Amino acid sequence: QVRLVESGGGLVQAGGSLSLSCAASGRTFSSYAMGWFRQAPGKEREFVAGITWNLGGTRYADSVKGRFTISRDNAKKMMYLQMNSLKPEDTAVYHCALRAMPGVLTTIRDYDYWGQGTQVIVSS
Repeated sequence: QVRLVESGGGLVQAGGSLSLSCAASGRTFSSYAMGWFRQAPGKEREFVAGITWNLGGTRYADSVKGRFTISRDNAKKMMYLQMNSLKPEDTAVYHCALRAMPGVLTTIRDYDYWGQGTQVIVSS
């Protein structure tokens, strides 16, 4: 089994920054990908960013390109999301997810393990 735990959410003013972390524990895979998804109230969960664990290839949703940066620390089994220039529309619960196969995909069904999420609120 894999356990994912997010941290770092909070309340921030528009234009500010937050950094999210995701700690992974449990079984490991030889090649996999991880991603950040978010779900705003009344909306479906959507892809934000993803990263391949071995080569570090990244992929971003258009809505966050140039503002968010995803990274990982292989040794610590940690994934991060640096969020800059935050907007009120970034308000959501942010979940980290692990896909037990290579390749960053953007749909929920392609990910096998999920964290509980951390709340991000951006005030205007």
